[in-house]
Amino acid sequence: MATAPKEAENAIGLEEIHTERQEPPKGQKTFTVQEAVETIGFGRFHIVLFLIMGSTGVAEAMEIMLIAVVSPLIRCEWQLQDWQVALVTTMVFFGYMIFSIVLGFLADRYGRWKILLLSFLWAAYFSLLTSFAPSYIWFVFLRAMVGGGVSGHAQGLIIKTEFLPTKYRGYMLPLSQVFWLAGSLLIIGLASVVNPTIGWRWLIRIASIPSILLIRCFLTPLHFQFIPESARYSVSTGNVAAALATLRMIAKMNGAAMPEGVLKEPAKGRRGRFKDLIHPKYLRTTLQIWIIWLGIAFAYYGVILASAELLQRDLVCGSAAPPVQDPGDDSEESRSPCHCRLFGPAAYQTMIISTVGEIALNPLNILGINFLGRRLSLCITMGCTALFFLLLNICTSSAGMTGFLFMLRALVSANFNTIYIYTAEVYPTTMRALGMGTSGSLCRVGAMVAPFISQVLMSASFVGALCLFSSMCVVCAISAFTLPIETKGVALQVCI
Repeated sequence: MATAPKEAENAIGLEEIHTERQEPPKGQKTFTVQEAVETIGFGRFHIVLFLIMGSTGVAEAMEIMLIAVVSPLIRCEWQLQDWQVALVTTMVFFGYMIFSIVLGFLADRYGRWKILLLSFLWAAYFSLLTSFAPSYIWFVFLRAMVGGGVSGHAQGLIIKTEFLPTKYRGYMLPLSQVFWLAGSLLIIGLASVVNPTIGWRWLIRIASIPSILLIRCFLTPLHFQFIPESARYSVSTGNVAAALATLRMIAKMNGAAMPEGVLKEPAKGRRGRFKDLIHPKYLRTTLQIWIIWLGIAFAYYGVILASAELLQRDLVCGSAAPPVQDPGDDSEESRSPCHCRLFGPAAYQTMIISTVGEIALNPLNILGINFLGRRLSLCITMGCTALFFLLLNICTSSAGMTGFLFMLRALVSANFNTIYIYTAEVYPTTMRALGMGTSGSLCRVGAMVAPFISQVLMSASFVGALCLFSSMCVVCAISAFTLPIETKGVALQVCI
C-alpha cells in the first residue's frame, strides 16, 4: 500500500490545504494541531480518554440490544404479530436516523462534548419512561426517542479520533469494540435473570443505570480535567486559546513537551454544511460510504435479530418446529398460555456465545486495518460475511448453527470497526461530525429494514432472507474495494 498517500492526495485532497491564516510575527515558529498531537504522542491522557469514551459503548450496546431480549415478552404481553415486533426495532432506528443528522450538524457547530452530554441525558430519560409504557404504541414511541438520544454517542468516537496520533488510530479505535461487547453481554446476562423473575420493565430500568452514571461522571470536575473539548474542533472555530490550553494539558498528563512556536489558526469558514459532503471532491466517497454503512447495519442487526428468531422458534435445517420448553424453567411466564415463545436458559447461553464472537476477530481486524489498509480489509470481511450468511442454509445441528452465528457476529463486528475508523478519518474536522451523522442515518435505514427481513420474511422464506443479506454484503464488498481513497497513515484534515 505504498501508493496509498499519493492516491489520497489525487482523490480528495487529504494533503494539507493552504488557507489564509493570521500570520505570526516574522521568524516565529508555528505548529498545527496535527503536529502537536503527533509530538505529544500517546500516553496517560489517551488511556483515560479511551476508558471514559469507551464506556459510552457499554450504554449504547445495552440500549440497542435491549430490544432483542425484550421482544418475546412484549409479544406475549400485548399479543403482537411478527410485523408489530419488527416495528419496534424499526422505530428505534428511525429515531436514530433522524437525530443522527441533527446532532451531527449541531456537534460541528457547537462542539462534540456538549452534544455527547445532551445525548446521554436524552437517552437515559426516555429509556426510564419506556419502563412505564402503558401500551404498545407508547412503547414504540418512547423507544424511538431513546434511539434519537443514542445517536449522539458517536461523538465519543469522534473525540477519541481527533486526539489520537495517526499511527495509533488503527490500533486503539478497534479496541473500542470491547466496550460494545461488554454492554451486549451485560444486557443478555441481566435478561436471563431479570426477565423470568421481576419482568422486562425492571430490565429496562436497570439498563438505564450506565447512562446515568456516565452523566454523573461528565458533570464532575474530573471531566473538565480529563475530557476537554476537541482541540481540532476549537481551532477550526478560531478558538486557538482553548485549543492551546487543551494541548498543554494533554502534554502535561503525558509527560511530553509541546512543539516550539505558536499554534497556527486556519482561516475561519462555514462548518457543518451538507453540501460539502457532496462536493465534487467528496461526492463519490460519500455515496459509497453511505452504501457501505447501510449494508453493514442491515447485516449486523439482521444477524442479531435472526439469532433471536432462530432461538425463539427453534429453527433447524430451515424448518420451523414447535419450541421445546426447557424442563428446568418453571417460571410463570414460561407457562404462559399466550402465543409467544420465551427464551430459556439454553437460548440465553447461545446468545452469549455468539455475542462473544464480536471480539473474536479483533486481533486479525486490527492487523488487517493497519497492514492491508481500510479498504481491502473491509472488502475481505464483507465478502466473508456474505459467505457465512449462505452457510446458514446448511442443515446442521444446534452446535453448528451456534458456530455459524459466532462467526457472523465476529465478521459484522469487524465491518463496523473498519467503517467507523474510515469515516472518521476521511472527512475534515469542519464536517467530520456531520459526515458521521449522515452516515449513521443511512446506517439506520439498513437497521430499520433488517427487522422485517429477520422477523417477517424469514418466517415465510428462510433461504430468501439469507440470500438477501448475502447479496447486500457482496455489494458492500465491491463498494469498499473501489473507494477512491485509502486513509491508512494519512493525517486528519482540519478544513476543506
